[in-house]
Amino acid sequence: MSLNKIKVLIANSETIKCLYYNKLLTSADVSNQIVKSIPYAIKVLNDLKKNGYVEEMGLASSSGGRKPLNYSLISDSFYLVSVAMDQFSARMVVVDMNNNFVTDIIRYEFDIFNLKPDQLVGYINQFIEGSKISKSAILGIGLTMPGFIDTEMGINYTYMNTAGQPLAAYLQQQISIPVFLDNDSTAIALAEQKFGVAAPMKNVMVLNLGWGIGLGMILNNKIFRGNNGLAGEFSHIPLFKNGKLCNCGKRGCLETEASLIAVTAIAKEGISNGQTTSLSGYADVDADAIINEAIKGDVFSVKLISEAAYHVGEGLAILIHLMNPGAIVLSGKGSVVGKLWLSPIQQAINEHCIPLLINFTEIKVSNLNTKAQLIGGAALIVENFGKALGDKLNAIEMGSLEKAG
Repeated sequence: MSLNKIKVLIANSETIKCLYYNKLLTSADVSNQIVKSIPYAIKVLNDLKKNGYVEEMGLASSSGGRKPLNYSLISDSFYLVSVAMDQFSARMVVVDMNNNFVTDIIRYEFDIFNLKPDQLVGYINQFIEGSKISKSAILGIGLTMPGFIDTEMGINYTYMNTAGQPLAAYLQQQISIPVFLDNDSTAIALAEQKFGVAAPMKNVMVLNLGWGIGLGMILNNKIFRGNNGLAGEFSHIPLFKNGKLCNCGKRGCLETEASLIAVTAIAKEGISNGQTTSLSGYADVDADAIINEAIKGDVFSVKLISEAAYHVGEGLAILIHLMNPGAIVLSGKGSVVGKLWLSPIQQAINEHCIPLLINFTEIKVSNLNTKAQLIGGAALIVENFGKALGDKLNAIEMGSLEKAG
């Protein structure tokens, strides 16, 4: 990894960010986005071109006068590794500098409660080795996962204890690539903001319909993480007097009735009680089976999704009263059956929300689907292309010198 080339990237990170998110821009477009003069933008673009980051991509359209040049990032100038974890697996993919997946998505299965940091290091190293891409060509690893996460400190307070050392720092030390850590739902919100249906909107709540029910928040065009990065624990709103113990240690959380884990448990109970359903043909019923059969029209599977969606809508009614968002985006694993969620969610919102507020909030289904978290993990690295990346590279260099000494 060329030190001079990295310095150029860090010094011009805002220009690289806007090219990454937009793919094709003129110097005037860049000027507007980085809030600098057009001559300055041209100078930066020429410098990035000279250092192998940017290429000219023909002439843009013009309403009159000379047509401006289009610029784009060179896709293989560097690569990003996105690691998207949930409670039972990690999906990994290599992303180029134009936000294209350049490898297959590889999945590693485990139980996150028992997963050790060294095991995760092994999975990531194995994936990178299998990708045939040199570590020196990888700018960073975007690790997104469930749990209470302090992004700035790189700590996950819920999973994977590293004996007092921040998880991101430990992984970075072991793998020798900068590691950026964020909550899975926040990463999904970032993906929806930059590449999804939330892009044109100022205030958006993004639901991560996964094993739990996560929430990523976009407020005033910025990702909102709260004071310590712990905002968005939507699934732990205590909505029910059902006595069911949640994995957070409390009882009656939204998650105990509406998460895919809860839906799977209800499905298995129904089957054991003789419920007629195509799910009976599965050796092991899981969320994927329920989603697949719901898509095919299995009445019981549709009922399970619909009941969960209604409960989610009850929670969203509270959220709408508090936040008055322009839109709520259904994203994550469960969004592939987004149309099945829409009607019961809307019904619950209509029943529990002040009508005036409903009129200003639109319910949208993600067009990124199951790729949202992986896209968000790559975007997390891009968001930190400035000083944060430089600091991590310096830390890796210092660690290498200490080992050598």
